[in-house]
Amino acid sequence: MYRAVTWRGLDCGVAVEDYPALVAFAEKTVLVCKVINDEAHISIDTIDPSAHLYGDDVNSAVSFVSRIPLVREIVNAQLRHCAADRDVVIEGRDIGSVVFPETPFKFFLDATPEVRVNRRRAQGQRDEIALRDRADSSRRTAPLIVASDAEVIDTSDLAIGEVVEEILRKLTERGLQTESAASRR
Repeated sequence: MYRAVTWRGLDCGVAVEDYPALVAFAEKTVLVCKVINDEAHISIDTIDPSAHLYGDDVNSAVSFVSRIPLVREIVNAQLRHCAADRDVVIEGRDIGSVVFPETPFKFFLDATPEVRVNRRRAQGQRDEIALRDRADSSRRTAPLIVASDAEVIDTSDLAIGEVVEEILRKLTERGLQTESAASRR
């Protein structure tokens, strides 16, 4: 099956199964992460990819592309640079286990595959959750795992506000003064 890496709405001529071509493409692509007004902004070749991150093209290719060590090195270096000298909240499949393994506060948010698919659908997105989980869990480089020191929260039956409150409760239990905890005093 030929699935092309698409960027800026154009076929770049790189099949996601073509490992050498993906490496070459990654080597010439410029990824930059900056914090502006306390918000992360990522650009790829000076283009903001936000509008494309949850599209079908990205979802069908992300597990193939993310298995490439060079791609992970580039992304991880930019994430670490972006987070240098500041407190940040970052989400991702290997943030606590690979990107920031020494961070003191890690949460692994999970939900049943059915709930995750329904949440994506409610956002107008399609995602092959089970396929991505299998692919990401079995890749050699930075596999999807729960970091040994992460707090696991099953969000299947929780609204987003309840998830935030659970995280804040756990942070407070660990001695971190949270804004929500401070406002309750």
